[in-house]
Formats: sequence, structure tokens, C-alpha cells
Amino acid sequence: MTSAALVLRKLTTLLDHASRVERRRPDALDAFRSDLDRQDALAMSLLVALQEAADICLHIAADEGWGIASSYAEGFALVARHDVIPMALADRLSAIAALRNRVAHGYGSVDFERLWREAPDGVEALRAFAAAVGRFLGREVLPDADPHAD
Repeated sequence: MTSAALVLRKLTTLLDHASRVERRRPDALDAFRSDLDRQDALAMSLLVALQEAADICLHIAADEGWGIASSYAEGFALVARHDVIPMALADRLSAIAALRNRVAHGYGSVDFERLWREAPDGVEALRAFAAAVGRFLGREVLPDADPHAD
């Protein structure tokens, strides 16, 4: 059985970093392009948020006895096959995972313009993921609220 307390802690971190991505993304691409510190901060927050989402999938799949995924994309697909999240959302999260992998493993190859363009959809997908996992746990998870609050 899935440890709700563990997953809720991870959702808190995920949502916190999703909010940081939103705050760190300027409206204008030129402002982002010229601010290396903001690029680093946004990339790191997106990496942490996606990492939490992937960890949540791996925990749920293992705890529920559904198997062990060999990649983040497979983890998202695995929980989608068990109706935790919609398959379309799993596909969106897999695309963000590819971006996360470039940040984590090949920082020099990160396309920061692409990061700036894709960040809003990434945050939206992560928030949808948090809400879906909350439903799976029988808890309402609000985008900017602590999922532990009663």
C-alpha cells in the first residue's frame, strides 16, 4: 500500500518548486536570455519538481506491486496504466523528463529558449499530476496549498 505521508511530502516539494518556476520565468524571453542566474534557478526548480514527480511514480508503482520502471517515462506510463494519471498527462510529463535529463546530465546542451517556452506547460502538467495523485490518495491537493493541511 502506498505511503500517503511520503507521497504528500513529495507533492509539497513538487508544488513549491513548480511555483518557483513560475516566479523565476520572466514574461520576456530577452530578459531570461540575459540572466544566467535566473536560467540556473529556473532549470534547477524544474529539475527538482520533475524529480519529485518521477519519485512519486516509482514509489506508488513499487508500493502497489505494479512493477519497477526502468526510466522516468516508463514510470509515468506505469501509473497511467493503473489510472492514477491520464496517459496524455504521462506523455506530457515524459517530455519534461527529457528536458530534466538534459539539465541533469548535459547542462551545456540545455536550450534555455526552449526551457523558457516549455516551462508554463511543464508547470501545468506538474500541477495536474499533483491533483491526480491527490485523488488517488483520496486527498485534495490544491496548486498552492500544503497537501498536509486539513
